[in-house]
Amino acid sequence: MEHASDEQSGEPVYTVDELAARAGVTVRTVRFYGTRGLLPPPVIGPRRVGHYGPAHLSRLALIEELQRQGMTLAAIERYLEQLPADLSAQDLAIHRALVASWAPESAEAITRQELERRAGRPLADRDVDRLAAMGVLDRTAEPGTFRLDGSLLRLGVELLDVPIEHETILASRTVLLEHARSAAQELARLFQEQVWSPYRESGADPDHLTAMKSLSAHMQPMVVQALVTAFQRSLSEELRAAFRTTPRP
Repeated sequence: MEHASDEQSGEPVYTVDELAARAGVTVRTVRFYGTRGLLPPPVIGPRRVGHYGPAHLSRLALIEELQRQGMTLAAIERYLEQLPADLSAQDLAIHRALVASWAPESAEAITRQELERRAGRPLADRDVDRLAAMGVLDRTAEPGTFRLDGSLLRLGVELLDVPIEHETILASRTVLLEHARSAAQELARLFQEQVWSPYRESGADPDHLTAMKSLSAHMQPMVVQALVTAFQRSLSEELRAAFRTTPRP
């Protein structure tokens, strides 16, 4: 199917129906995202018809990717507000690829019955609370439905029988999240200064683009393993020091 093109830029121009069809969403979704500020407004053309372009299509793909990671619309809205306003369709496509390469296994929607089947045991409300505190699952707005991180379920179920207070789990998770976010912010800043900014200054050079994608793909497993190893070593050292200084009764 051929589409109209912008006379100045030569880029494709879509009606709202064409944009929705290409993005695999409904027209209602496109308009809803527009009212939430997730999608820039269209250019109003002749006969008051809204025209959308490749940047709108790329932004819809990015929103879909962020939703697959389990982000709420409110969180996505805050995330998109931090992106530069002048990102091109190619920039957004690259951003989406980088986000996907660093994303953990996507969370999945699951019912209470299916959760218990996967856990291999009945789960009391307290068990569900503990799993939520460990980050294994999150409650949704729909009663009896959760968003599950399947990679953590087995370990989470095993820890249900460990005699540790719920408040301790919450406190531990808070500490981990705070330090993980701090490390992530520093790494993101480094990536932006050393990789992303040079790419944009190069005029979107294809060779630089290929190198950037390759670097991101190779960095992901290395950074994750380095964080795990550093944490294990640091915790081991801290525990040894704590037990050496603990007075005996």
